[in-house]
Amino acid sequence: MTDSDGKPHQGSAGPDGEPVYADRVYRSIPGVISGVLLLAVAGWLIVDAALNGTGKTPYVSLAAVPVFAFPVIAYTLRPAVLANERRLVVRNPLRTITVPWASMDALRAGYSVELLADGRKFQVWAVPVSLRQRKRANRTELRGGAAHASRLTTVVGRQPNPVVSGSPDPNRAWSDQVVAVLQETAERNASRPDAAGPVVVRWCWWIIVPTLAGLAALITVIAV
Repeated sequence: MTDSDGKPHQGSAGPDGEPVYADRVYRSIPGVISGVLLLAVAGWLIVDAALNGTGKTPYVSLAAVPVFAFPVIAYTLRPAVLANERRLVVRNPLRTITVPWASMDALRAGYSVELLADGRKFQVWAVPVSLRQRKRANRTELRGGAAHASRLTTVVGRQPNPVVSGSPDPNRAWSDQVVAVLQETAERNASRPDAAGPVVVRWCWWIIVPTLAGLAALITVIAV
């Protein structure tokens, strides 16, 4: 058992006697908010069409529910990155990639965040790169000047991680902070015996199957 901040409860330990920590979760809050709003608006429109529509409209609106709802959930609410001492889990819209730290080759943030592992490259949907945020962070850093650089030099190595501690660093874009934290976690834990293993990729069938079934039903209702 663990606390919400990732710290273990007293007496919580793994098989090797070391404390067991909860996964740290990273996701795009704007993406989640947009997904909730889209589902709310679509739900209102679909209910109105089902209750007040005429002819095929109620049936078409109901058949369209899985075609719209599941992709919205997949691309806005589902994406997340989960990390602990053993592995990194990347939940993308249609796939879940589990990478033990020892199997991770690199994690980089350019125009998007990319995970390299097992000779393959995976996009990390949950950590979008905002070029505007990156430019704003660079401007903030430049305005800090020499005084800010001097302050950082005096406390280097003793600052809490800005992403982990919940205090964002205004001089770095959020995506760059997350990548730095995950790279540091990988370097720290790659040598652990329980951080080795193959890369596992699983398709998200609970998204794919209902969407395809709903699409088939929608085509049928419209064609009849």
